[in-house]
Amino acid sequence: MADLLVLTSSTDGETEVLPALGLLGHRVRTLPPNPTAMLDAFDADILVVDGRHDLAQARSDCKLVQVTGVTVPLLLVLTEGGLSIVNADWGADDVILADAVPAELEARIRLLMGRANLEDPLEKAVEFSSGDLTVDVGGYTARLKGIPLDLTYKEFELLKYLMQHPGRVYTRDQLLQEVWGFDYYGGTRTVDVHVRRLRAKLGAEHEHLIGTVRNVGYRFDPPPPKAPKADQEESSKRPTAR
Repeated sequence: MADLLVLTSSTDGETEVLPALGLLGHRVRTLPPNPTAMLDAFDADILVVDGRHDLAQARSDCKLVQVTGVTVPLLLVLTEGGLSIVNADWGADDVILADAVPAELEARIRLLMGRANLEDPLEKAVEFSSGDLTVDVGGYTARLKGIPLDLTYKEFELLKYLMQHPGRVYTRDQLLQEVWGFDYYGGTRTVDVHVRRLRAKLGAEHEHLIGTVRNVGYRFDPPPPKAPKADQEESSKRPTAR
């Protein structure tokens, strides 16, 4: 049994948003999509966003989930017309038609929960660090040695994405798709510009954290772990070879 939170501006109730819910045994709550509702979202297993009637509002509601740092899987309810509009930039983990049968809804819930449990902990972390660099996902801030970095939204998203996948190389096209979204029509030079600005803000001491793989793309190169203090002291006591 899953805990589902339905975000809808409609007064119809969850069984009108997604009638199949009324035939399944999950615990369901319904709230209007506003920042206050996000406090309840952290306790849910899955968020269900009503996108049946107003696609612009549905996209805004999905964005609200993202900017408030909620990492609960998001299921977007649409009509057939909405399927041609929705894209990865919305942030939904899955979509379902409002008239889906119970068996389909149950399968999607099961798969969403299964994937969430298998995710890398860094993907779900509210805050994570690598050396002197710390990213606060919920607060949309990054700190270097405790000092906040003045990053734009896309610079932050690019840094966060690369940090979440340390050592993995991404082409410029892949980064455009993952960070800027499928509906972005700018060229790959956009990625180069943002990487250059990001390195400048990291400074000479830390710019190497964003590595370049020639003719391929970029990756996050985490700093090597610091040796324990005891090991450092022992090393300093060893005689130097002449």
